[in-house]
Amino acid sequence: MKKTLVAALTVATVAGSLVTATPPAKANDGVGAGIAAGLIGGAIVGGAIASSRPAYGGPVYVAEPPPPAPCYWQRQRYWDGYGWVVRPVRVCY
Repeated sequence: MKKTLVAALTVATVAGSLVTATPPAKANDGVGAGIAAGLIGGAIVGGAIASSRPAYGGPVYVAEPPPPAPCYWQRQRYWDGYGWVVRPVRVCY
């Protein structure tokens, strides 16, 4: 993927330099060509970056979870600042 990205950047750089290397006939023509070359180069580079796979870290050791503890659900009241609210809470021992 890095070779593809480098190739895309090279093509965009060469295309941009060719567009800006020609002397413009009018001052306004050069600005439009520069903007167009920037948009095209940005689209090429952005497409190459967007199509690349994300880089994740290497394999990570994950410990096995412990055996499940005996648990049950219990309804508990608590004050939330406006009034008493009842909610289910998981209680494990």
